[in-house]
Amino acid sequence: MTRVLYFDCFSGISGDMALGAFIDAGLPLEDLTRALGSLALPGVHVHADRVLRAGVSATKFTVHAHDHHGHDHRHDAHHHEHRAPSTEHHALSTEHPDHAHRSLPEIFGLIDQSALSPAGRDRAKAMFQRLGDAEASIHQMPVNQVHLHEVGAIDSIIDIVGIVFAIEWAGVDRVVCSPLNVGGGMVQSAHGLIPVPAPATLKLLGDAPVYSGAVQKELVTPTGALIVSSYASSFGPVPSMSIEQVGYGAGDRDNPTTPNVLRILMGRAADAVPTGRVTVVECEIDDMNPQIFGVAMDRLYAAGALEVFYVSAQMKKNRPGTLLTVIVAPDKREHIADIIFRETTTIGLRHYEVDRECLDREIVAVDTPLGAVRFKIASRNGRVLNATPEFEDCARLAAAHSLPVKEVQAIAVRAYTGHSITS
Repeated sequence: MTRVLYFDCFSGISGDMALGAFIDAGLPLEDLTRALGSLALPGVHVHADRVLRAGVSATKFTVHAHDHHGHDHRHDAHHHEHRAPSTEHHALSTEHPDHAHRSLPEIFGLIDQSALSPAGRDRAKAMFQRLGDAEASIHQMPVNQVHLHEVGAIDSIIDIVGIVFAIEWAGVDRVVCSPLNVGGGMVQSAHGLIPVPAPATLKLLGDAPVYSGAVQKELVTPTGALIVSSYASSFGPVPSMSIEQVGYGAGDRDNPTTPNVLRILMGRAADAVPTGRVTVVECEIDDMNPQIFGVAMDRLYAAGALEVFYVSAQMKKNRPGTLLTVIVAPDKREHIADIIFRETTTIGLRHYEVDRECLDREIVAVDTPLGAVRFKIASRNGRVLNATPEFEDCARLAAAHSLPVKEVQAIAVRAYTGHSITS
């Protein structure tokens, strides 16, 4: 059965709100801290607090950085909050911090040494690339000269990498987002006072549906806009689904009239019909540097493509070429076309809609003698047809136990077989 994640942005979205919501929904803070600790960010620790926002209980995720004098700098706007007794603190490093804003190459270097899966690292880098492109466009400078003021800071790097890890942990197949309450008024930035939504936020949201409610403050940050526009395949009301997990992530302010929280819903899609319409976008390319194909694929996936693949083709004038095929939701076709034209050398595209039929899918965690391994289970009419261990989990356990990956896969399959017989 397809697993669905819904972002309910009635009070906007930011990176810390999203991470707080995932922790509230069951993501272990210890697992998140281990993933973030691999970034080797100096002098940083994170914690999760239970707080109230207009009477609604939520989780507040906070990043702390210590300077060389031992002073504690909190990366949130309000320091005087009422907290419940249960507070978890986790250190990422004990070294001294570097408060300089980082360039894209520096951020990519941090991501490359992280514990994210290879696909997760590509996703995180593609998200930062989108952010760099947006900032470069707004400030009219080459992207390699952009220093990402807010998002190059320690807390925002943690937010984005943490969200990539959290969505991998959730094992969802589809992400849907509500229309976004962006707020209003003015906000202080590194370049002075700017209107809400901030220019970078608007650039990243694209054609996502937005509105301004009663709270006239910044409710959607650039990081929040980056998250929803990178992952959501559609925008609208709560889809037909069976809700299994709910999480509330708190923002900094406690607005008296509207809970300043992001709500996420996770569960199984209730629609039993496995068919749907998708758009296929294609073109042939015979004059492009092969190194660019990988970048184009990363950016297409980051923009919401369902599938991207390349096939060798023999083209006119007997030149070898490459067939690029992208499968995407129909409402994202124009955005995908813009990316293909911008990132490749093609001068024309074909696109057409087709029916797609999929097996029901779900992610199941199976305990093995080496540790937990997630399995992707594919079924039809209640009958399991495929059960595949997640490669990233097997690779991680193989490295931890100095075993070949294929041996870990075999151990996982045996454990799943015993699990399915007894369950």
